[in-house]
Amino acid sequence: MRAIKLNGFGGPEVMAWADAPDPVPGHGEVLIEVAAAGVNRADLLQRQGNYPPPKGASEVIGLECSGIIAELGDGVRDWQVGDRVCALLSGGGYAEKVVAPASQLLPVPDGLDLGAAAGLPEVAATVWSNLVMTAGLRAGQLVLIHGGGSGIGTHAIQVARSLGARVAVTAGSTEKLRRCAELGAQVLINYRDDDFVAAVHAEDSGADVILDNMGAAYLARNIDALANFGHLVVIGMQGGATGELNLGALLRKWGTVHATNVRNRPATGHGSKAAIIAEVHRHLWPLVADGTIAPVIHAELPITEAGEAHRLLESGDTFGKVVLQVRDS
Repeated sequence: MRAIKLNGFGGPEVMAWADAPDPVPGHGEVLIEVAAAGVNRADLLQRQGNYPPPKGASEVIGLECSGIIAELGDGVRDWQVGDRVCALLSGGGYAEKVVAPASQLLPVPDGLDLGAAAGLPEVAATVWSNLVMTAGLRAGQLVLIHGGGSGIGTHAIQVARSLGARVAVTAGSTEKLRRCAELGAQVLINYRDDDFVAAVHAEDSGADVILDNMGAAYLARNIDALANFGHLVVIGMQGGATGELNLGALLRKWGTVHATNVRNRPATGHGSKAAIIAEVHRHLWPLVADGTIAPVIHAELPITEAGEAHRLLESGDTFGKVVLQVRDS
C-alpha cells in the first residue's frame, strides 16, 4: 500500500506519499480500505515530533478515517466485509489501508458520504466523552465552547443544543461567530475584542461547563468564568501546558477541573475508547443518522496534498474539519 511517511520531524514538507507495508488485522480487528482521513491538530503535533503515537500503534499519522471493511480478524462477529464504516484510530489513518479494533468502528449512515464521515469519529468521541460522560452536561445548563469554529467546536455546538443546553462560543472573527450561530450558538464572543468571563456572567451566573482547547493561557479566566459546581474540561494546550491554578477560587465555587484526551486511553475497560464509542453509537449516532447533527467540512483535499491540508489547519482560517481523500468514495 501507500501511506504518508515522515522524513524526520518539522514542517508540512516532511510528509511524503510513499510505499509502506500492508497492515494485517489481528484478533478483534478489521482491515479497512481507507476512503478518507480526518485531519486533527494532534496530527500537526505528531508531524512536529511533539506527540508520538501510543506504544504499539502505527507510526503513520491519522486518528480517524472512513472506508470499507476489506477483511475481518479472528473473533470479529458484528461486522461484515463490505460494510461502510468510520473508525477512531490511535494512528495509521493517512494510508490506503489501516487496521482498527472492531470496538472502535461506527457504521456510516445511509446518505452520508464517506468523505464527510471521515471527519466524525475523533470529534464525536472527544465531544461526547467530555461534555456528557465527564462533565454531565444537561438541558438548561450553559456551556462555553472555546474555538467554536474548529472541528471540535462545530460538533460540540450541535451536541450541546441537542441536549437542550445553552451555548456560548468564542471565535476570532465575525464570520466564524455568524456561522456558529447558524449551528445553534446563542452567546457569541469574539476573543479578540470581548472578555469571555464578563460575557458568560452577563448571560448567567457563569458557565456550568467549559470546553477548553487553550490550556494554560485561559486557566485563570476559565476558573473565573465557571458557575458554582461548574466543570472545566481541558482538551488542548494551544495556549501552553503550564499555568497557575488558584485553588481558592476553585474551592469557593466547588468547581472541578478535568484534563483529558482520547488517543492515549486504553482500548477496553473503564474510560476506554471502546466504552466511548459504545456510548457515541448508542446516544449520539441516531442524531447523526437523522441529520440532527452533521459533520462540518471546511475542505477536502487529496491525500497527496497532506502538506497543504496541514498548512490550512495551521492557518486558523478553517471552519470545521479538513479531510484527506484517499480514494473515490
